Order: sequence, then structure tokens, then C-alpha cells
Amino acid sequence: MTKGRKTGICYVCQNCGYKTGKWLGRCPECQAWQTLMEELEEVRPARPLRPGITPPTPLTMADELPAMRFSTGFAELDRVLGGGVMPGSVILIAGDPGIGKSTLLLQMLARIGATGHKVLYVSGEESGQQIRMRARRLKAVNKNVLLSTENSLEAILAIRSDLKPALLAVDSIQTLQSLELPSGPGSVTQIRETAGRLISMAKQEDIPVILVGHITKDGAIAGPKILEHMVDTVLYFEGERGHMYRIIRTIKNRYGSTNEIGVFEMKEEGLSEVANPSELFLAERPLDVPGSVVLPSMEGSRPILVEVQALVSPSNLGMPRRTAIGADQQRLSLLTAVLEKKVGLSLVNQDIYLNIAGGIRVEEPALDLGMVCAIASSLLERPISSKTVVCGEVGLAGEIRGVSHIESRIEEAHRLGFDRMLLPKSNADRRIKKTAMEMKAVANLADVMAVLF
Repeated sequence: MTKGRKTGICYVCQNCGYKTGKWLGRCPECQAWQTLMEELEEVRPARPLRPGITPPTPLTMADELPAMRFSTGFAELDRVLGGGVMPGSVILIAGDPGIGKSTLLLQMLARIGATGHKVLYVSGEESGQQIRMRARRLKAVNKNVLLSTENSLEAILAIRSDLKPALLAVDSIQTLQSLELPSGPGSVTQIRETAGRLISMAKQEDIPVILVGHITKDGAIAGPKILEHMVDTVLYFEGERGHMYRIIRTIKNRYGSTNEIGVFEMKEEGLSEVANPSELFLAERPLDVPGSVVLPSMEGSRPILVEVQALVSPSNLGMPRRTAIGADQQRLSLLTAVLEKKVGLSLVNQDIYLNIAGGIRVEEPALDLGMVCAIASSLLERPISSKTVVCGEVGLAGEIRGVSHIESRIEEAHRLGFDRMLLPKSNADRRIKKTAMEMKAVANLADVMAVLF
């Protein structure tokens, strides 16, 4: 131990980072049970200020940030990042184990290396032989991709200083360990320290850093929540192992818009981009069957058409099931109550199963009208025309509220051959552009039922 430093025992929550001097069964901060783990705390002396500190300047005199992004080799990933990788940015990619994070990272590094940029890939989870075998299978072997299997932060920083790569990728942040700290890798203290030093290096040297993070069973990034606040961009890699499609969703982006998504397809040779997600999600849609309707949803700035499916069947349970996949289950219960109260549909003794086909998740309010129409269609056994799309938010009084980006939704639906659209009356009144599609303005659920059924 370095002279002048003191150590002590503390208990740190591995879920939120809360620190206390004694063990507790439940964390007072995040209310999680059995997450406080014993760690050695090192008290360091105050560091002197760095010489040559740049004095602050007025905001009006600050130079504009030049557009110096470089491509990842994936157009879908570039759009999600806001146009490419920004020098000095720190990107966190999180996802379930086996979802394809390492595959995407290796393919991306190979494509960047093919442009002449030297990149450093640090893997603390797999051996060099395993990674080389995967690279050959993915046809991602490139001499500009340099591989290291170190998990010591100090060793990684030394290697980076010698090689001076254009990009540093770490898979994963939970495997790194600083030798200056007594705690083991994966602990809150280690994650906070290693991530902080990598971020500091990225900002000082203008080198982009990509960190891979694991997902806990609750769907959150393993480690302290502060990790998401420290990085510039947070990407979630979503999808089911049984599905061939993968979705990258932007949760945070200091260099671009949030809620953008990129769609990929998992193949034997790795991940490939899906240029037209709407056609993909509707490719296997059954035509003119009860319980199915198409919704033009917005994911960031991109309109995507998805199929909303509902199955309503009699229940033999005292409390009927309400199950939603790809949508908010609480919203499903709320809309079910609105249909019973405002339209008079009898759903109290019916099980309701709702699904967004293709494995995508839709969280915007415009999904409400699609859910309502699919449920009513399944209950009444009356199909909705396969050339009709619907979108709108449903209020508790049964009114249909306006949604954003209505022009983009209409253009995408028309491009894919749909000829009729149910939209909120407020959106129809404000529309400027003309279209060949038949527009049906609806003000409440009674109007919707009259038009469709």
C-alpha cells in the first residue's frame, strides 16, 4: 500500500452505489435486499492541481465544435449515434448476455480498421484464440484491429499510450480492475474508478472509447447508475434470442437525438443492417384476420410500421389475464377499462393478450389507438381492412388525442401501399400536405367503432 494512504472497511450497494459504515440487509437508497457488500475503502491524499490549466472563456468566444465524426461502417449505427463516432466521446453499449454485443463490436472495429484507422480491442472475458475464431467466422479479420486480453486498467492505459489507436473498445467494463484499489473487478468502486479514468483519458486525448456493459436480471446496466451519467452516449441492444432481429436504441446522446433505433438481422455471418424495417416487420402479417391492425409508429426521427396483435378469449379465472409483449401492460389495463366504460364492450370475463409482432417495443402514446382497435376486432371477430393504418392517443374520457410527426407517418404508410388511415381529428385539422390516402378523422372511440365496425 502506498505510504500516506489509509484504508478502512465500508459496505457498498452493488445496485446503486450507496455507501455506509455498517452492514444493512436492505439498501436505504434503492430498497434492494442483500446488495450491500464489504469493500476496502482507500482514503487518498488530495491531489495538487494540474499545471497549465486552461482559463475559462466566455461562451460567446468559445469555438464551435467541428464536425469530425467518422463512420462505424454501419449506416444504422451511425444514425443512432447522430452521424458517426465523435472524437473524445465515450459510448456505453448495454444488453443481455448473448444478444450480440461482442459480435457487433468486432464487426464494427473491422470496418473501421478497413478504412485505415488503427483500433484497439480490449477483451477481459475471452481469450485471444476465441476472439480470432469468431473474427474468422464473421470475416472481420483486419490487421488494423489490435487485440489485448488485459484486464488491468494501468496496463491498458500503457498499451494505449504506446499504440495511440484511433479508437479504444473495452469488453466489458465489469472485467476491468485498477491495481490501486483493493476491491475486486465488477464491484461498484472498481467500475466507478476505471470508467472515470477512461473517460478522463478520452477527453484529454480526443480518443473515442466504447464500453460494453452487462445487464442485470432487472434489465438495468450492472454497476452504479452513475455510470450512465458519466458517459456521453448510452445504447441498449435489445432483442430475443429466439428472434433473428436485434434493435439498438439510444437512451442518452450528448451528440445527437435520443430514442433513435437501428435494426439489425442476426445471420450466420454476423449482424447485417435492415434498411427498411417497416417491410421487415410486416412481411409475415396475416391479412384480413380479427385482432390485427397496423400502426405507423415513430422511433426517434424514423417512422416504422408495426403490426399490433390482440387475442381476446373467455377466461375461467376469477381475475382475467392482461398480458402485453412489446407494450406497457399497465397501459393495456387502462385502455381495457376505457373500452368497457365508454364503448360498452364486455371484457370483464375475457383474457386479453397483446403483442407487437417482430420483437420490437413501442412506448409512444400513438400506440393507444392500435391497441384499442386490435382488442375490439378480436372480441367482435371482425377483421380490420389490411390496407388501413391507425394511430392516436386515447384519453380516459374516450377522446382521441393528437400525436406528433403525423406527416411522416402518413408518407411511410402511403409508400408501403396503405390507402386509408384513422387519425385524430386535431391532426387532420392541422394537416397541410395532400395525399392520395383516405383520411378518416376520429374525435372519440365512438367514431372509431363506427368507421371500423
